[in-house]
Amino acid sequence: MFEPVIAPSGTLLGLLQRGRGDGTLHALTAPRAEALAALNHCVLRDPRHDWQVENRSLYYARLYLDLNGELDEIEAHLFDVEDAFDTEESRTGLALAVLGHLASYGRLDALALLRRYAASGSNWAWALDELALRDDDAGLRALATPVLARFATDAEGEAELAAAVRDAFEPRPWRLWAEDSRESIATRVRAAQEAGCFDRWQRQMRPTGPRPGWSVQAVFEWAQQGVERGAALHVPAARCLVAVAGPEDRPEILRAAVDGSDGARCTALRYLADSNDPSALDLIEGAVTTGPTVVVEAAVDAFERMRSIAAVDRARGWAHRPDALGAAAGRMLACRGGTEDKDLVLGALREAVRGEGPDAPTLWTLVDGTGRLGIVCAAPVLRHIYRETASSHLRGRAARALAATDPSFPAGFAVECLWDCEESTREIAARHAETGDARVVEQLRRLAADPAEEAEVQTAVRSRIAPDGPAV
Repeated sequence: MFEPVIAPSGTLLGLLQRGRGDGTLHALTAPRAEALAALNHCVLRDPRHDWQVENRSLYYARLYLDLNGELDEIEAHLFDVEDAFDTEESRTGLALAVLGHLASYGRLDALALLRRYAASGSNWAWALDELALRDDDAGLRALATPVLARFATDAEGEAELAAAVRDAFEPRPWRLWAEDSRESIATRVRAAQEAGCFDRWQRQMRPTGPRPGWSVQAVFEWAQQGVERGAALHVPAARCLVAVAGPEDRPEILRAAVDGSDGARCTALRYLADSNDPSALDLIEGAVTTGPTVVVEAAVDAFERMRSIAAVDRARGWAHRPDALGAAAGRMLACRGGTEDKDLVLGALREAVRGEGPDAPTLWTLVDGTGRLGIVCAAPVLRHIYRETASSHLRGRAARALAATDPSFPAGFAVECLWDCEESTREIAARHAETGDARVVEQLRRLAADPAEEAEVQTAVRSRIAPDGPAV
């Protein structure tokens, strides 16, 4: 999947791509054709940097409802010839999820598109999962024949069918088909279910990796094999050392942390940090100074997991370093520092935005820490992150921090957050938005009555306003 191109935050397209509440509010006042064009652009060209965790589908579905939007462009996208060549879930997943929400709101055209795509599209499994939650039994039974026809009846085809049944996110269609009145369908699906269960049992009976009785050196060698294969195994390897290593093995582990292979060095550093070994902090500093990238990353990650007072004290000394360890020290203080560390955390936050921009991964922890420590003078930086970041999760964290630091939040960003794409952000808004604005009261009531809304959001809403009562 190509990296999405995000429009400026001041444009309608940029707001919708980010999933901001202001995107919905602006779309509802813009010319309908312009709003639908921007909405379709987002749905057909997924704007999320991490499409597996960021939410957009309910946000876009609600806007389709508000605009009474047609689904012609989604249909053309799903059934384009490209669907046969680009089978990545990321190409069609967002569109299918939007259709699923629209179907749950009663849009029969969306339900029909999902059924057609499940029967003939390359990402049929996603469409089938959406239907499993929304379609009736008759609609699902009608899909048995076209879905099973995707799998050849030879040994390879039956193995693929068994894997599809085993890995299905929603098992309801397969259970229906296993009880189908057509014997040819029921027999084949039941056989696939049994084969999938047997395969899972076989994998459990043939685990790979460390065995009881392994030595410390054997664990290090296993971790190095992972590095050579491009698989990071130092974290499970460090857990193995807990069971394998005794006090007499400490010298060997210390040597590995200094000059072992990359896999052994990463494993030793993780083990020593997790056990709060008195040498861990010095070894981490040395690894960051002299180690290759894989060792530096493992050392920094091990340091950030430490909970000791000594680690926090060392972070205060490292916070000014212009390297990965300095950035980690800022995050450590954001998570575990005290009020005396406010200036260091604020400095780290400003430096991260200045050096890496509003989407820097380090900002997640720093923004949380800013809110935790109540750094009021950080509000301008937090507002900048809120407006500019393309990550809806980071924006939600910025909103939570603003709620703790910015007195203008309830009458400002909290209002638009009621329309945000992330349910956690809508929950924050429901608890803080000032209800003097008529739009706020109306949206709170809508969220309270919407069966698609998350329970946590509705609980927050109902703590503020009764369905027919006054706002509080």
